[in-house]
Amino acid sequence: MNIPTKIKMAEVYAKITETELAKRIGTSPQAFNQRMKTGKFSSDDLDKIASAMGAEFVCCFRFPDGTEV
Repeated sequence: MNIPTKIKMAEVYAKITETELAKRIGTSPQAFNQRMKTGKFSSDDLDKIASAMGAEFVCCFRFPDGTEV
């Protein structure tokens, strides 16, 4: 599942529109929509998006021995 799809699912869960999310992270709805089309988000962007929805973004590599990087 790609990042834009995950963001859309999180918006539904958080009961927030894409327009409202864009405003909360300090960007225009048009600019955010363009980012959603390209799917290019930095780790900082994803942290900011998660925070705006009252969530936490967790991304890691998990190895068979349980180590997470």
